[in-house]
Amino acid sequence: MPSNAGPGREPIFNAPAVVVGLAVLLVVLYAAFDWAGPQVQDLIIRDYAFVPGRLTVSIWPARAIDLLIRANTDPATLDQVRAMRDLHALGGGAKLWTLVTYAFLHGAWSHVLLNTVWLFAFGPPVARRFGAAGFLVFMGVTAIAAALAQWAVAPLEFMPLIGASGADSGLMGAATRFMFEPGAPLGPATPRRVEIEAIPAASLRAMVAEPRPRVFLVIWFATNFLFGAFAQSLGLSDMPVAWMAHVGGFVAGIVLFPLFDRARPASRLAV
Repeated sequence: MPSNAGPGREPIFNAPAVVVGLAVLLVVLYAAFDWAGPQVQDLIIRDYAFVPGRLTVSIWPARAIDLLIRANTDPATLDQVRAMRDLHALGGGAKLWTLVTYAFLHGAWSHVLLNTVWLFAFGPPVARRFGAAGFLVFMGVTAIAAALAQWAVAPLEFMPLIGASGADSGLMGAATRFMFEPGAPLGPATPRRVEIEAIPAASLRAMVAEPRPRVFLVIWFATNFLFGAFAQSLGLSDMPVAWMAHVGGFVAGIVLFPLFDRARPASRLAV
């Protein structure tokens, strides 16, 4: 029987086991990485971080030749060639597994803990709708989308991409499809409790038309751009922020949401 005290809310931080397990895995993997010596760390980054330029020269070897030619007159290109050489980009192959494995690597405790916080913030409601297996597949797919988005804008970048923030952005995108609907944790209150799995998902058009999700989208894209473009100059990060990877994961999460959603057919809305 519903309580007369007010509308019920699905507890966001009552995390399903799959979310807790993934968060623990990220922390344990970074602890092991941090404990390892510099040589082992270099090997892990070389073999499991995603390097856009490595994928590019594996698919189009002519791009590597162009780099070598331009390195004779362009100092910036010379730096790219040195990075390509250091990462064994010419002989190492595409290493397609790095499109996923990079998301399990982090560069600092602050990096992994921040991504874990975002995982706990947006992962539980998404995991309840997708189920454990669907949630893990979704995380993998959005990690790939994030890496490919970064590759699309920086195909000859040889700085390794690491971190789960692209997949976390995918969770944010997926959550946007239902978290602002009536009865959802961030939506208008309803007189009766609505289970997170039964909340109808908004269409893409409704997300733009409704004030709550629209404001969230504007704020998300604006802050992501500002943080990505000025994080180093503002002293917020020691390394460049791959903000286009965040955008790729976020957009993939929004668009691919219907493929993973297990809500009852009557609760779904068409894209």
